[in-house]
Amino acid sequence: MTTLPPDLLRLRTLRTFLALLLAELDEAIALAEQREREEQQGRERRPPPPEWLLEQGLNRDSPPVQVHVGGCWNAGKRRRGITRDEALRALIEGVKACGVCRPDTELGYLDG
Repeated sequence: MTTLPPDLLRLRTLRTFLALLLAELDEAIALAEQREREEQQGRERRPPPPEWLLEQGLNRDSPPVQVHVGGCWNAGKRRRGITRDEALRALIEGVKACGVCRPDTELGYLDG
């Protein structure tokens, strides 16, 4: 059983405090729900990851370093998504295939 103060003044003060606390709680819940909706929309609208990656050289004038299967953990930070045809063309032109994800095998390119 709760122990509430017996006098009206303290009871009303307590009620006012609880009403303010409840309003603050409702606002926090609304903000959390909004944040969850926005995160869900972001996940739904995110473009799919590229199927193939081309790892770039150290500067823009450097030739590409490696071709990777999309999502390869070994792909460096300087990479961009490419199409299947671009990945095949890069391998044909002599760009090295990643030794971890083996894009040449995935593409069926056996001449490299």
